[in-house]
Amino acid sequence: METKFEANALAVLIGSLPVSAHEEAKRLVMKYTPDIPLWVQLPAYKKEEGMMFQFLSGMPGLTIAEDNFFIDVSQPDFQDNLLKFYEEHIAVSEGAMPISDSRFVLTPDTAEGFFVFMENIRQRSEPPIALKGQITGPITLTTGIKDHQKCAIFYNEQLRDAAVKLIAIKAAWQIREMSAVKSPAIVFFDEPGLAGFGSSEFISISSADVAACFKEVIDAVHEQGGLAGIHVCANADWTLLLDSDVDILSFDAYCFFDKLMLYPNHLKRFIESGRIVAWGIVPTSSLADIETETTDSLMIRWEQIVTALSGLGIDRATLIRQSLITPSCGTGSLPLTHAMKVLELTKSLSERIRN
Repeated sequence: METKFEANALAVLIGSLPVSAHEEAKRLVMKYTPDIPLWVQLPAYKKEEGMMFQFLSGMPGLTIAEDNFFIDVSQPDFQDNLLKFYEEHIAVSEGAMPISDSRFVLTPDTAEGFFVFMENIRQRSEPPIALKGQITGPITLTTGIKDHQKCAIFYNEQLRDAAVKLIAIKAAWQIREMSAVKSPAIVFFDEPGLAGFGSSEFISISSADVAACFKEVIDAVHEQGGLAGIHVCANADWTLLLDSDVDILSFDAYCFFDKLMLYPNHLKRFIESGRIVAWGIVPTSSLADIETETTDSLMIRWEQIVTALSGLGIDRATLIRQSLITPSCGTGSLPLTHAMKVLELTKSLSERIRN
């Protein structure tokens, strides 16, 4: 996709922070990643902002029972509700209904961070270089959410289709809202569940199924003029992502760079096509690693990446232009002191690389 956005080794964060107030989260984002700020999810709100629940509003059959939630297709009115869902989806897709009046918007009760973020951005005298949002990816969502019989909804083609469409339009809505401030808008689809692809648990899921899910959500972002990223914080079948139409591949480069380099031709084509790699080079999965690493030690890792990519014929200037510097994953589950160091390292490493 053509875009005016150049990554230029700028710093950006991955989703979550271990604070209890969205105003505080916004302050930290603007301090450490002001060039590409993002809205923040807070695990402190375990239910409302939980990864699986946060983006489910509007899904037909959604049932909330105490601390549990699932999709109940046995409800007497389920088929009627499903029909209404598709009618609304068609109306929004064809422009007959404003997306802002539909079920496909985020709301303050489950995404307060988005509204705090956008209010702050609109008050700035100069727009940032880009804005970033995020949403649970279609594979993680549909393999993580269960129906009333405790079966993942991925295996029900009707439910899978509805869930993917729900995610696609909610991502498109984010792009639409962020683009209004005249900055390039990015949405990352968070896909930790992709690490299970090919395992015995997901043996019946085909590459074609995964590719079709990705295509629908990426196309929805592109139709709004946005950039689509996919974030995976574990090892995965990297060809699924490198061969997709995604604009940004975001991954844990601290732990899995060697795994990505098992696909040199795919990676080379990805970068040569002008797309971006978000290098999660600042560790988040081990407290010991966070305590040990410094800007200098992470710079050595960066130079190893530069050397490896130069072996594929990708020069330093091209690599920097098409790279973002990120933590390996969100910091929401970390102690605050460790999360703060991750933010500091991300900012300082980005500055060192660019300088």
